[in-house]
Amino acid sequence: MTSTITAIVIAKNEAAMLANCLETLQWCDEVVVIDHHSEDATVGIAERAGARVTTTAGSFAELRNEGLARSKTEWLFYIDADERVTPILAQEIKEVISTGSDAAYSLGRNNILYGHLLNHGGWENDRVVRLFQRAALIKWSGAIHEHAEVSGSIGELKQALVHFTHRSVVSSLVKSSQWTPIEAQLLFEAGVPPVTPLTLVRKTMMEAWRRLVIKRGHRDGMAGWVEGLTQALNRLLVYLQVWELQQKPSIPDRYQRYEQSIADLWKKQS
Repeated sequence: MTSTITAIVIAKNEAAMLANCLETLQWCDEVVVIDHHSEDATVGIAERAGARVTTTAGSFAELRNEGLARSKTEWLFYIDADERVTPILAQEIKEVISTGSDAAYSLGRNNILYGHLLNHGGWENDRVVRLFQRAALIKWSGAIHEHAEVSGSIGELKQALVHFTHRSVVSSLVKSSQWTPIEAQLLFEAGVPPVTPLTLVRKTMMEAWRRLVIKRGHRDGMAGWVEGLTQALNRLLVYLQVWELQQKPSIPDRYQRYEQSIADLWKKQS
């Protein structure tokens, strides 16, 4: 008997990428798009392609859980708008959901950054768990790097997703501005030691060294250097914001004190 499958696409302001993603999912029984309050044409593109659209807010884990709640088929396949399924991957998935015995499956990703396929710098062993028996998927958890809680074994697919990420330096920095505050908050709540100038230099240099030398990101050419240095900048941004959170009195309180001091001066003049 043929098993049924729903593709669940997470998207926010992905009008430029979504149509081609949906085009690679026509083999699925249903496509559900979880829209994170897009302000562009994302929703219209999804609806014209025949997808069922739900608009909601929340973390990535919460968005993926919304997809779980909105789907009824035996199998679920999670994919982001900047990812693509190749024909050979689609064929492998169809075979696995008909004959496989595992509760879920991971698959590799071929990561295209700044227009180049990166094979080093930490991207070379990228695997994600995205294919699930619906009954085995308990929920998604995690504030930043969400993960699935699964009841049962997890197998591995041979074929990989294609991932179009970091499509420009600006888009990479925008992504950093969205996620580094969350990571900084988590580190602050964990009670990391006070951030000093040495902390900032050490964390930044260590990340650059790890990406470019230990993970051999330099072997991917200029794109590898750009990515390695961007990741180092991300670490710097995280710890700058940890420092900000550690200030006592807080930075908003300090500004309020300056405001009050100026107001007091004006009172003395009246």
